[in-house]
Amino acid sequence: MTELYQLSARDVVAKLKNKEVSPVELIDAAEARISAVEGDINALPTLCFERAREAATKVSTLDDRTPGWLGGLPIAVKDMSDVAGVRTTYGSPIYADHVPATSDLTVEILEQRGALVVAKSNTPEFAAGANTFNEVFGATINPWGAGLCAGGSSGGSAAALAAGEVWLATGSDLGGSLRTPASFCGVVGLRPSPGRVPRSAATPFDTLSVAGPMARDVRDAALFLDAMVGTHPRDPLAVEIPAQSFQSAANNPAAPKRVAFSPDLGQLPVARDVREICTAAVNRVEDLGTVVDEQCPDFSGAYESFQTLRAVSFVSRAGYLLKNHRDLLKPEIIWNAEKGLELTPQDIARANDLRGALNASMGALFEDHDFFVCPAAPVRPFDVTIRYVEEIEGAKLKSYVDWIAITFMITLTGCPAISIPCGFSEDGLPIGLQIVAPPRGEAKLLSAAAAIEDMFGISSSVPIDPKT
Repeated sequence: MTELYQLSARDVVAKLKNKEVSPVELIDAAEARISAVEGDINALPTLCFERAREAATKVSTLDDRTPGWLGGLPIAVKDMSDVAGVRTTYGSPIYADHVPATSDLTVEILEQRGALVVAKSNTPEFAAGANTFNEVFGATINPWGAGLCAGGSSGGSAAALAAGEVWLATGSDLGGSLRTPASFCGVVGLRPSPGRVPRSAATPFDTLSVAGPMARDVRDAALFLDAMVGTHPRDPLAVEIPAQSFQSAANNPAAPKRVAFSPDLGQLPVARDVREICTAAVNRVEDLGTVVDEQCPDFSGAYESFQTLRAVSFVSRAGYLLKNHRDLLKPEIIWNAEKGLELTPQDIARANDLRGALNASMGALFEDHDFFVCPAAPVRPFDVTIRYVEEIEGAKLKSYVDWIAITFMITLTGCPAISIPCGFSEDGLPIGLQIVAPPRGEAKLLSAAAAIEDMFGISSSVPIDPKT
C-alpha cells in the first residue's frame, strides 16, 4: 500500500480538492515520516506542527481552481526565510533564539495559497557555502549515503524531499543554492528569473539572489512555482502571473529542437565521472529528436564578476555583523565581507561590465538554441565533514565557493535554470543536469525538462529511506 508521503505533491493536492484526504491527515503523515527518518539526516531541525494544525482550520476552498492552490499541503521553509512565530536562526548562533513576528513575503504568499508550514529546513550560516552545516543545528546528511554532504545552501530542503519528509520545500539561490543540493539529493531545484518569485529583501534590487521551488520531480516543481508567483507592492522586481500556468507547461512536455552543451563552461574542472554521466545523458536527449551542439557562451570574465558582486552583497548582508559579532561568524563569511569592504568603485564597475559581456554572449547563443545545458555540480556528494571542495581533478581552488562555479556563473546571466537528476555514479549517488533557458523562460524550461525527465525515467527514485 502506498503511503501518503510517497505520493507526488500534485497527487496529494488532487486528493485535497476531492476531499479524499484532509490537511490534518497530511500533517500527521508528515509528522510520522519526520519522526521516522529525521534522526538520520537532520534536515528539518525546527518543527511547527501545532501552528500548522491551527492554520489548517483556516484553509479556504474558494481558490481551489487556481493553478497555485495548495489547499492544506504541508511544506518546509528554508531557515533563511522568516515564518511568523517560529524560531528562525539563519543558521547563525547570533540568531539562535530569534522568533520573528512576521513572515517573509514568499512565505506569506504561500500560506495565502494554502501551504501549511510544518518545519524549517537546515541551511549553512546565512546561506554561505554549499555544504549544509552550522553551529546551531549541526550538519544535514544526504539520504543517499551515510555521512555524505547534501549540498547547500538549501541542503535541508533537498534532503527532506529525498527522504519523503515533506512534499515540497522552499529554497533560495545566489550561487547555486537550489541547484547544487538538488543534484546531490536526486531531486529538482529551479532557480527562477529575478522577480519571478516575490520575496522580502534588505536589498530589493539585487538580481543575484532569488527564491524558488524544490520538489521531487519537474511537474511538482511547476505546481510549487505557480503557488509562489505574482506581483506584490513590497517587491519592486516582482512580475505578473503569466497567462499560462507553469503546471500547464510541464503537463505538455515538449522536447527542445536544439540545445548547446558544455561539460565545463569551457574552463572549469569537473570530476571525470560527472563529466561522463552528464555527457551520456545529453547524448540520450538526441533520442528525442533534439540537435545537440557542443557550444558554450564566453564565460571568461564570469569568475571575477561573480566574486566581486558576491562580495558586494556580503557587505550588505554581513557588514553590520562583522563589526558587532565577528567572534560568532564563520571564517568564510568574514573573508567574503572583508573582500567586499576592500573593493573599489572601479572593481565594481568592471564586474558589471564583465557581467554585461556575458549576458550578450548568452543572448547570442539563445538566438539559435532553445537551451544551454551543463552539469549541475562538478563533483558527486562528498564527506559532510569536508567544509568545501578545495581540489577537482588536480586543479586547486581559491575560495570556498569556487567549486560551485558551474552554477554561480549561470547566476550572472539572470536566466532561469533547473537541476534534474540524470544518472547515478558507480556507487549509486545521484548526478544532476543543469538546463538553462532564456530570461523569463520558465514555462518553456519546465516543458522541456519534463520531456527530458520522462525519458531519463529516474524521477520516481525518490523518496527513499535514508541509507545508514
